[in-house]
Amino acid sequence: MISRIAILGTGLLGTSVGLALRAAGFKGSIVGWNRGPIGAHYALECGAIDGFTPDAITGVREADISVLAIPIFATLDLMEQLSEIGPEHLITDVGSTKVQITLAAKRLFNTLERAGFLPGHPMAGKERGGADHADATLFRGAVWLFTDDPDWKRSERTATLARDWREWVTKMGAKTLDLDAARHDELVAWVSHLPQFTATALSALLEEEVGDAPELKDVGGRALREMTRLGASPFSMWRDIAHTNTEAVERALLALEQRLAYLRENLRTPGLRDEFEQANKFRRE
Repeated sequence: MISRIAILGTGLLGTSVGLALRAAGFKGSIVGWNRGPIGAHYALECGAIDGFTPDAITGVREADISVLAIPIFATLDLMEQLSEIGPEHLITDVGSTKVQITLAAKRLFNTLERAGFLPGHPMAGKERGGADHADATLFRGAVWLFTDDPDWKRSERTATLARDWREWVTKMGAKTLDLDAARHDELVAWVSHLPQFTATALSALLEEEVGDAPELKDVGGRALREMTRLGASPFSMWRDIAHTNTEAVERALLALEQRLAYLRENLRTPGLRDEFEQANKFRRE
């Protein structure tokens, strides 16, 4: 039974996890920790957490389950510090890339003598981070991916906690799906990272070309808003994603570059119609 959860990182996702747990009926204690005090205090004020833990390691030692909701490199650093935590505890994360985190989990955790680690990634978020944008319904209808390894030899306690956490993810409204870590990073490069970097490039280009046009807000309609919404995303999060999924993102960006070049070269040929038909087919499916 889970009686105490520690959320390490009370930004958008961490605070949303706390709110979603409460909305799903979790009655135990939820404590939080954040590198900056503002986010932690906001998480407390909105009811996502009940109190603070003095530091991340203490939070994990005193909790049944700990959720690492911090950037990927910070997650990897903290995993090293937590490697001596005992087998009474389960640690999970919400990182957007999974190969490096899953390899670290294999090396540092998931033995009979050490804590369990369940690599996870909710496919949910917003273009703006921070606890003040947290939402108890953020995970409803979303897919929560796990890159677990069935060959890991967890203790009976941590195996039970892993099952319990999956159940709470479902109660928060998400659908769970297990993927191989490499396959995960390949897929999210296409469906998450490519859209983000495309929106970033488009937003940056528009800022340079027409950003100071006084009539921009009047001329730019729904298409502009939808295509550039992700352009407001913070570099602090996407830096780590770019560094830990570089090859897959490069392949996706190169493919898009080639596709754009094809469009440019076929603005007056039947090839343009074919591209629209292909795009319409994807949207229909």
